[in-house]
Amino acid sequence: MSSGTRDRILDALETLLLERGAAQMTLDNVAAAADVSKGGLLYHFKSKDALLVGLVHRLGERARAQLDEANASGTSIAEWYLQTPDPTAPEDAVELALYRSLLATMRTIDASAGSEPDQVQLALDAVMTAWSENLETEVDDPVRADTIRLVGDGVYLRALLGLPQIEPARYRAVVDRLLEH
Repeated sequence: MSSGTRDRILDALETLLLERGAAQMTLDNVAAAADVSKGGLLYHFKSKDALLVGLVHRLGERARAQLDEANASGTSIAEWYLQTPDPTAPEDAVELALYRSLLATMRTIDASAGSEPDQVQLALDAVMTAWSENLETEVDDPVRADTIRLVGDGVYLRALLGLPQIEPARYRAVVDRLLEH
């Protein structure tokens, strides 16, 4: 099977998590949603945990792609980290893909409970650590780097929970202050 099949399986997993929740995330349901046999799914992902880890790894890949795109356009890592997510972006936008992956990944935490060892949590920790390390390489003050990370995490969490965002001009002032050298 091709990597296209692997992506189709992960797309189906994301959709199931986002539309029906972690309780409906079974290997049978994912296989049916991806239009592959259960054996085909197991060819790519040997277990439910492996499937969830695959989703987390794709989240990291999508974040890396979005960061690379931002860097190519002259955006700093810190500014990228502080951006507000836009869940209304066009369907094919890198931003929406990252947003969907992050939201689905957040829902995997419940789905992976009880796995020994928790491979999903380890994979998510690795992705988050990489983001922090990228930020720390750019920002010379570790406290400022942590502040940027915490603000960025909070902004994304508010968006994931559907909470109102801070007024754009005021948030821009927050970003500007955090990016001052």
